Formats: sequence, C-alpha cells, structure tokens
Amino acid sequence: MTSSALDSWRTARPVSVWLDNPQRPPAHPSLAGDTHTDLLVVGGGFTGLWTALLAKERDPDADVVLVEGARIGWAASGRNGGFCAASLTHGEANGRDRFGAEYETLHRLGLQNLDEIEAALTRYGIDCGWERTGELDVATQPYQVEDLRAADGEFLDTESVRRELASPTYLAGSWNRRSTAILDPARLAWGLARACESLGVRIYEESRATALKRDGDEVAVAVNGRTVTARRVALGTNVFPNLLRRVRSYVVPVYDYVLATEPLTATQLDAIGWRNRQGVGDSANQFHYYRLTAESRILWGGYDAVYYFGSSVRTRYDQRDATFELLARHFVETFPQLAEVRFEYRWGGAIDTCTRFCAFYGTALDGRVSYALGYTGLGVGATRFGANVMLDKLAGEITERTELEMVRRKPLPFPPEPVKYAGIQLTRRSLAKADRHDGQRDLFLRTLDRLGLGFDS
Repeated sequence: MTSSALDSWRTARPVSVWLDNPQRPPAHPSLAGDTHTDLLVVGGGFTGLWTALLAKERDPDADVVLVEGARIGWAASGRNGGFCAASLTHGEANGRDRFGAEYETLHRLGLQNLDEIEAALTRYGIDCGWERTGELDVATQPYQVEDLRAADGEFLDTESVRRELASPTYLAGSWNRRSTAILDPARLAWGLARACESLGVRIYEESRATALKRDGDEVAVAVNGRTVTARRVALGTNVFPNLLRRVRSYVVPVYDYVLATEPLTATQLDAIGWRNRQGVGDSANQFHYYRLTAESRILWGGYDAVYYFGSSVRTRYDQRDATFELLARHFVETFPQLAEVRFEYRWGGAIDTCTRFCAFYGTALDGRVSYALGYTGLGVGATRFGANVMLDKLAGEITERTELEMVRRKPLPFPPEPVKYAGIQLTRRSLAKADRHDGQRDLFLRTLDRLGLGFDS
C-alpha cells in the first residue's frame, strides 16, 4: 500500500515546524568579557527563562544574567509537541504511585501553576497561540477502557469519542478540559525572553558554560573562556551534561520524533471532526501524542523513545528514518481518511528523563547552586514550577514547594554502561510486549516496580 502520508515523510523538511518561523527573533550577543551578577541562569530553555523571569518578579533590583550555549529555545523547548500540562508528575498514575500521600497537593499546585502561566502570558503580552482546550486520552485496546473510565476527566464511550475525533481505532476516551493547554513552544520561549529583557535580564546567546567552582562566598562559572561570578547560580541545562558532575548519573537522554502534516483543508478537517482542538494522547505504554497547530497542521509524535549507547547527544540523532516510517504508518492506521495528506516536517530531539519520570531538584556548594532536571517530556508547564523550586532553594526559604516529598527526594541513579544501555533496551522491549498483551507487565517490569523504578510510559 502506498499513499502520500506513508511516503511524503522522506521529502519533509528536517526541522521543527515551530523553529521554522520567519518571525524568529535575531540572536542576542554572546558574552565577550568577564562580568558579575546576583543570579546567573545557565540555559535558555523553559527552565532557565522562567527562572530568570520569576527571579526579577521576586526582586526587581536583582541583577540577573542568562547564558545559552546556542539559541533561545533551540533544543527541547522548541521541538516538543506544545502540550502545556498541569501535571507535575508525568501524569496521574505516575504521581499516585510515587507520591500518593501528597498527590492531591501536587495536583492542586499543578493546576495553580498552569493558571499562573496563563496569567503571565496576558501580563507580558506573549502571543504563543495559547488554547486551553484540554487533553483527550483515548483507548485503542479493550483493556484500556476501564482505566479511562476511572481517570480524572469526562468519560466518553465509543460513539462520543469518535464525535470528538473520528478514528476507527478509538474505543473510548477521557477528556480533561482544564488540565492542558496547547501552544507554540518556540513562540513561548521567544516571548519569555522578551519579557525577561523588559525587566532587565541580560541575555547572552552562543555562550556556553563549561565549568563552575566556588569563589569565596560566590560561584565562578566559565563561559566562552570568560568568567561570570555570581552570588547564586541556577542550572537549567536539561539533557546536556550538567556542570555538576555528580548529578549526571540521574539523567539519560531519550530521543523523541515528530511529524507534521501540511495544513489540512476544510474538507479534510470535516472528515475527522476535531472541532474542539484538544491535545490527544493514546493509552499505550508506547504512546502517540498529537494536536492541531494554528495552521491546522496535525503534529504527530511519540511512540518510539530511543536511547543511544553512552548517553550520547548528537545532531545526527535528530533524524531517524525507521521511526518516521513507523509514525507515518500509524498515522494512516489512525486516520485512514487522511491517507493522502502529506507530511511537510520531520524532526527529533533529546528529552531528559530520570528513573521516576518526573523532575527532581537539588542544590550544591552550600546552597549557592540549584538545579531542576528530568522532566521526561512534560516540561512545558512543569518547568515554571521547577524554576520556583530552584529560587526557593537558592533563597533558603521553606515553602510548601520545598517541603514536598517530590522535591526533597531524588530518584535512583542509572547504572553505568553497558548495564544502563542493556536495561533501557530490555525495558523498551518489555513495555512493547505489555502493549501487545493487554497491558500485562512481565517479570522484568514487575521487578522494576518493586525497586521503585516503575517504568510505565
């Protein structure tokens, strides 16, 4: 069988649809000399941008410097699906399993964080295509239906879910109308950078931080062969090697891949419905996520999460033909009425994941350095919460956030290679097998559950 959707990914542009925007702002200057600051933020993705912005909101007189090794929002922050979720724990099931006693608090704080993001967009005039349409979780296998019936959302039977989005693969759905917004993540990053500058943050791009050390009561960070001396440092380096070597074993890079179609015509949109423009995710361990863009493209990603030996992060890994081919085939199976739609974009990128599938936090150098890492793909919203945690810790404040078990406790680290690679590959195979066998977890996955690793996504 051939069709445009099955074949067109081969000639699609190998770049994120979000970053391929003529309105991308010009680059900020790179750091050209030594400097001193109250707070140095390392990383120009969502974690770093929110940290710099919130720091200035807390103390308008503080001097804040942000350094980014490449361009603002160029990595995970500009390559994700644009789902801004309330969840701080990578979903309800993961949150309840790991932090059951405080899950309701985490749920409340997550919704509050999402509301505060929306308020910040209004306050700073950030136009990032924000649509608080919620998320539609769908069942494509009979065993998934009862889980959706018990989920925190409006349960939809087969007929009802297909009225929302017409796929012959859907058996049921759960629509949580409040928990998720969709947006253009690159425009969010660029808008946050403008907001930071409006408050006086100094931003330097193409300015790579390579080392840090204590310098009396301050911290000296090497950037482009220069030195930034800061009273406090916040690290938002995501998947890239952390300046704190002891943290590196807690995070691995996993590559995620995405396709985006040409803009759909009115007739094509009518064929699938989707009038309410929810973000969508299916319920398997190896799951797809998808949504409509402002131009009525379908962004279609997920399923294959690929780990490369040695925790390697390489530009050549951003493209993977086998995964794009698989995604295209799954797209046609889900929407056979769109078999002749063409894909115009294909891209990939690394996500930072940890053994508990949600962010962890910490400090170093007697509280002068803080970090937040391991978001596992739900960082568009949760990074703002992480920024507040880092700032609380740098200020030495005891807050509702810092008292959380999720904040106080770290995940288990990954083992060294080659055990790490073998374990991740075995986990992927076991998760795929569970998807083929009505969700039944094999002995290996049950052992991980008992050890507190609990890979379930």
